[in-house]
Amino acid sequence: MNDLTKWYKEAIFYEIDPRTYFDSNGDGIGDLQGILQKLDYIKSLGTDCIWLLPIFSSPMKDGGYDIEDYYAIHPDLGTIEDLKELINAIHQRGMRLILDLVVNHTSDQCEWFQKGEADKDSPYHDYYVWSDSDEKYKDTRIIFLDTEKSNWAWSEKAQQYYWHRFFSSQPDLNYDNPAVREEMKMIMRFWLDMGIDGFRADAVPYLIEREGTNCENLPETHVYLKEMRQLIDAEYPDCILLAEANQWPRDLMPYLAKGDEFHMAFNFPVMPRIYKSVGVGDNSSLIETLKDTPGIPDDCQWCTFLRNHDELTVEMVTEEDRKLLWDIYAPEKRMHLNLGIRRRLAPLIGGDMHKVELLYAILFSLPGVSIIYYGDEIGMGDNIWLEDRDGVRTPMQWSNGAHAGFTIGNPKKLYRPVIDEGEYDFKKINVAQQIEEKGSFLNRLKALVHMRKAHPLFTSQGFTIVNAWQREVFAIQRSNDSETILCLHNLTDEQQTVALGKTTYNHLHASIDPMEQEIQYSSEVTLPPFSYLWLIRI
Repeated sequence: MNDLTKWYKEAIFYEIDPRTYFDSNGDGIGDLQGILQKLDYIKSLGTDCIWLLPIFSSPMKDGGYDIEDYYAIHPDLGTIEDLKELINAIHQRGMRLILDLVVNHTSDQCEWFQKGEADKDSPYHDYYVWSDSDEKYKDTRIIFLDTEKSNWAWSEKAQQYYWHRFFSSQPDLNYDNPAVREEMKMIMRFWLDMGIDGFRADAVPYLIEREGTNCENLPETHVYLKEMRQLIDAEYPDCILLAEANQWPRDLMPYLAKGDEFHMAFNFPVMPRIYKSVGVGDNSSLIETLKDTPGIPDDCQWCTFLRNHDELTVEMVTEEDRKLLWDIYAPEKRMHLNLGIRRRLAPLIGGDMHKVELLYAILFSLPGVSIIYYGDEIGMGDNIWLEDRDGVRTPMQWSNGAHAGFTIGNPKKLYRPVIDEGEYDFKKINVAQQIEEKGSFLNRLKALVHMRKAHPLFTSQGFTIVNAWQREVFAIQRSNDSETILCLHNLTDEQQTVALGKTTYNHLHASIDPMEQEIQYSSEVTLPPFSYLWLIRI
């Protein structure tokens, strides 16, 4: 693999909900042309790859993850020509674009399902998983416990049950059918031929069902995922596949395999441990999780994140820790969703943006590459009273003008309401204001991103935990052949002193003032409450 095809190993990803980013035509719905108009801003953040939430035709019962037509763009967002223009503009700026591809299921409004439901003799009937009984696969967990009582739903038309791992309006595809396997490959080629740089593949652990198993992570699933990777390697070698598999790292290893399945995977368990570490002032759970994360192939990469478009999942923690995290970060019942929290980053931390900066510093110090969720770079708030996960998908706050500068028109109704009251009111928190303010969170985060990118060792897999016994501080050392950087993070609301031994370091803080880079430290350093200090060995 040449260097060109390893771009994903050092990228900073920026996740966008197209419908709530920027509305270019005044209809109240964000669109592809709106993203096109904001590319220079996105580039200025230091981000390298844009990840778009689903853009395909959909009835939108699940934010576009219920796809009606895999070969069409939802008309609210624009046209195929708009996408081609966006791709070209992104590439001209030296950035990349990946799309969300829902591999596991479709909408029940998909033509395949409707034809298959209406006629058992239709070839599309076998595109889905049907049964005369709802007793099969009883060992399979229900993912959406809040809304679903079973993984089977009854079809009056077919007089059979159909299988769904998510909402009942999202029937699972049947990957035991060779026609389905080839159809998904045709879909991949359709969009890759337009010039996109890969896919974030949604819900990949659930493709195959087998009796007597939990229907997750099955060997047969990996056989097909390897076929997807073979297509990429043979026909689109500069493109990537990113796995969305909410699993423990040891269970994720087969998805990276020997570098012949996914290029990247989200490291889900690390995220709640970052919050716990800062919430209780103790590094031990984060360190334990990092040490339990197995090594991955050289050509693979972890993706780490603080927040995204879904609820903040606390599924992969103990019941005790789940209650702890809910007590700290979601004290009101409405803030809970499934086994998670429906809150954005800034409100989770009580609006303390210096504490949010500490979280980003911890995130950026870890192995792998990082994802920034749109709006978190300015400290946007949420609306927990919106349904499902919509509360963390409100319109981007561009200015203090009408509708937060989200739309060029004056539509009677926005796709989702802007946040226009309280401490996260768009008149108080917006891009235009923070661009002008030298010490704003936006500018501090930009500096931190650019500092991290200036030192490629951060995207490598190697690390050393320093002073693990000093639980109040998360200290991680990153090294390569040319330099060593020590990242110190005070997890508490009290001042902490860290011994440096006989080594002398230069300050590597993400400061707006370059003169701070010349400060030297030796012997020991003192960290103010909830602060961080990055040091480079002299």
